[in-house]
Amino acid sequence: MKDILIAGGGLAGLISAICLADAGLDVVLVEKKEYPFHKVCGEYISNEVVPFLESIGCYPHYLEPAAISNFRLTDMSGREARLPLDLGGFGLSRYQLDHYLYEKAKERGAEFRLRKKILDVEQIKDGFRVELSKGEELEARLVIGAWGKRSNADNSLDRSFFRKRTDYIGVKYHIRADHLPDDEVALHNFPGGYCGIVKIEDGAWNMCYLGSKERLKHWGSLEAMEENDLGKNPFLRRVLREASYLHDKPEVINEINFGRKKAVERGVLMAGDSAGLITPLCGNGMAMAIHAGKLVSETVLEHWPLNTAAKRDLLESAYTSAWQKLFARRLWVGRQTQKLFGGNVTSAFSVGLLRNIKPLGRVIMQQTHGKAF
Repeated sequence: MKDILIAGGGLAGLISAICLADAGLDVVLVEKKEYPFHKVCGEYISNEVVPFLESIGCYPHYLEPAAISNFRLTDMSGREARLPLDLGGFGLSRYQLDHYLYEKAKERGAEFRLRKKILDVEQIKDGFRVELSKGEELEARLVIGAWGKRSNADNSLDRSFFRKRTDYIGVKYHIRADHLPDDEVALHNFPGGYCGIVKIEDGAWNMCYLGSKERLKHWGSLEAMEENDLGKNPFLRRVLREASYLHDKPEVINEINFGRKKAVERGVLMAGDSAGLITPLCGNGMAMAIHAGKLVSETVLEHWPLNTAAKRDLLESAYTSAWQKLFARRLWVGRQTQKLFGGNVTSAFSVGLLRNIKPLGRVIMQQTHGKAF
């Protein structure tokens, strides 16, 4: 029996694997894909994570992330507001960053099961039995659920949000475009959604947008929706017409749910997007996932070994409390702020607010971003 099984190899899962393996625990991480791989993500990371990544020897200096110091917001007419980012951040693709952390986790002693899906998670006397694809089973004293926004594992645990349908889709491209600024993360409104653009490594930019499944159905294809909806924003129209695309097709996901989730479900500790998904406009989902990996690891180590039911109960209670204290308000502010995006009137209103009351923008950023840790 393993000490820890981590279900999902995104940022939260990889960071927790590194920290727990460093502490001497027997860790196995299960991931349905094989590194390196692309995923839908804004690929901007707040500098709040830098001290922690440096402290565990996991800041990817050699990948030369793009330094980001400014924020720009445009409404559908192209009117814009700009703000400096207090902490700043960096742009780096998940293709590179996740693979880098995967190699670090292997160096620290974590074991991996790649190209394996989680089919079922069952509590047993001393821990959990986890059913994987291709008939494999693993047992572990504790399971950390780090499988991201949505997984069949959520259905296995009968999580309430899984049964709720949503209209959100996410689409990501990597592009090159000579006219884009090197030092900013930008959000551009269009009918039914908004698009984030940020420079990453190797002279490329990430362009990732949150759109509407109903709008896609109306237009019949991504290309038509991009031309007719995204193209209404003059800035996006220029990008769509002038950019060169680095991959044959975009990464696409659907059924994105920003509703409330529980930090613990049937004894499984949730980390990253599995515990709660912040709206992309806040631009700090990656930083939160890294912080979540740190939080779940530290909480587990404080209560290890889990040799009694009482200790498991204490762990679950402590983790729920710590997660709520650290992340709950940020998620709530993100949900409220999102209401100002994706509509003609609301996007114009939000740009006007930031142009005329710049301290308000800084307050919103402070409420949705953490402090350096």
